[in-house]
Amino acid sequence: MARFGTVLTAMITPFDGAGRLDLDEAAALARWLVASGNEGLVIAGTTGESPTLTHAEQGDLFAAVRAAVDVPVVAGVGSNSTAESLDLVAHANAAGVDGVLVVTPYYNRPSQAGLLRHFRTVAEATDLPVMLYDIPVRTGRKIDTDTLVELATTVPNVVALKDAAGDPAETATLLTRVPDDFEVYSGDDSLTLPLLSIGAVGVVGVATHWCAPEMRSMIEAFNGGDVALARRLNAVMLPSFAFETGLVAPNPVPTKALLRTLGRPVGECRPPMGPTPDGLEDRARAVLADLDAHRKG
Repeated sequence: MARFGTVLTAMITPFDGAGRLDLDEAAALARWLVASGNEGLVIAGTTGESPTLTHAEQGDLFAAVRAAVDVPVVAGVGSNSTAESLDLVAHANAAGVDGVLVVTPYYNRPSQAGLLRHFRTVAEATDLPVMLYDIPVRTGRKIDTDTLVELATTVPNVVALKDAAGDPAETATLLTRVPDDFEVYSGDDSLTLPLLSIGAVGVVGVATHWCAPEMRSMIEAFNGGDVALARRLNAVMLPSFAFETGLVAPNPVPTKALLRTLGRPVGECRPPMGPTPDGLEDRARAVLADLDAHRKG
């Protein structure tokens, strides 16, 4: 069984009408996501707008969500400053979460030696399991396979990877070189099925805010040997994957728009994300209508 569950959502961070952190809605949304089929939650990651949150806000968010649900909660503690990440780790330790997510330092594009030192230093500051997060399209730096292997084999609590690098063939190579209990999670909804085929254990999703049941069924079908059913379920989710991000409305702008159409008071994204493009909520309703038609059919 996957350490943190098979379907985790990288949860959005709710704000009120004035742009303030809404901890009550964060707790309510976390409970709603679990009731909808999520087996774990990732808090204050990219989808959670972590660059716009203060450390105090992140600490409060970690604690509120941890208290609200009884599934694994993984706290995003990534930064492009090792010292800042260490401060966030302290907040995660205090909140009693189940693991931490550490994204590649962004913008400053460190060397692989710099990445090794950063990840090792952060991991050594906690006894919690560490999930590395490789997303070069946002960070500007790929974590090399050799670097991932060294961390997985020499740092005991580096136990998982959220893989949004977009190269399943290289991930297949990685999985031949890491310990058997090192787990890869898809960090790109659209690549979850391909990554399952080479050994991924689950997904840290975005569209799973609204299609967690289909994602769980797809993973269960694939793991049960029913590849045809897994492919059909993946096809059902393709419009959701296409909706969740784009140049005009990058993640998490579409997700917040869709949640608002479902009646969840999650607010708008903080600047510099947004504004919400005209017509986006109409597109959200169309995505939901297609999904609902599949569920009724």
